[in-house]
Amino acid sequence: MTRYLALDAFRGITIALMILVNTPGSWSHVYAPLLHAKWHGCTPTDLVFPFFLFIIGSAMFFSFKKSDFSATPEQFLKIIKRGFTIFFIGFILNVIPFDTPIEELRIMGVLQRIGIAYVIAAGLVLLLNRRGVFIVSTIILLAYWGLLLSIGDNGLTIDGNIIRQFDLAVLGANHMYTMRGVSFDPEGLLSTIPAVVNMLLGFELTRYLTSIKDKNASVIKLVLIGGVAIGFAALWSLLLPINKPLWTSSYVIYTTGFACLLLAVFVWLIDIKGQDKLVSPLLVYGTNPLFVFVLSFCFVTVYLNIPVGDTSFYAWLYQQFTLFANPTLASFLFAFSHVVLFWFVSLKLYQRKIFIKI
Repeated sequence: MTRYLALDAFRGITIALMILVNTPGSWSHVYAPLLHAKWHGCTPTDLVFPFFLFIIGSAMFFSFKKSDFSATPEQFLKIIKRGFTIFFIGFILNVIPFDTPIEELRIMGVLQRIGIAYVIAAGLVLLLNRRGVFIVSTIILLAYWGLLLSIGDNGLTIDGNIIRQFDLAVLGANHMYTMRGVSFDPEGLLSTIPAVVNMLLGFELTRYLTSIKDKNASVIKLVLIGGVAIGFAALWSLLLPINKPLWTSSYVIYTTGFACLLLAVFVWLIDIKGQDKLVSPLLVYGTNPLFVFVLSFCFVTVYLNIPVGDTSFYAWLYQQFTLFANPTLASFLFAFSHVVLFWFVSLKLYQRKIFIKI
């Protein structure tokens, strides 16, 4: 089995981007590419979460390869435990700093979606062969498309979509995210189902990639797959818009296409051109991805709850950047400084061979 450092670099840049887009100095001053699309459409920021799911699917391949993809009760128990742990940590992050009434706690979130998707995707790849995984993925995407359009013209609006109606019925408005003044959770329960496919495709593309001995050929094939996926999704978007909050089926294919293209760049740069040193910071960043993501969230929460005069420590820090840069650039530099900070954390863990698996 061929090992690709490109996959590790891909993981690293995904974590760095997650921190960059989640930690602006001020949400009122952010460069447009670092913001999510308002509803339909896709910005570079909208690629980050699907990339995260893709790399988890990729990591699953290497993890299950060690046990020869054995579908044993013990294996499934480990999967369920890990999925629950990830979900629980995500829920606790919603609870911090423990000043929100229980009846208003948000239940879902990024890690919660990852936990649920991991359990489903891991179970499928152990129970099904490659053909079965692709068949199930196709069924999920087509069924989800039909589900979104099943309630007529309002099926793709923020207040009328079936995803929101389902989450309202199961979770309740008080336990959901508020988006544009509406109780709508972009990491809701029903919209987690198509997100499973991002993980499955990450698994299968990694299986395919590691089976190709000629890395030049792998770059060509990744570019072709990525280009076809993006083109197909663009055409599909004429009928089903690319939409991250709804996690539409076209969005799944579109973001997977870009994942293939970025992965092709890293394979060419690292595995063919041998430029390991050029991307070595990314390789370090990818060693403790989930832990670093959780740690960055906790840091920000602490910043926001430390008072400095009549503002927070977070806002005070941002104000220091505005002393030498315009508000938008200052906001970017603030976020980038956190990317650097958590890279040093990753580096220290890496140097001490500490790998924290969540």
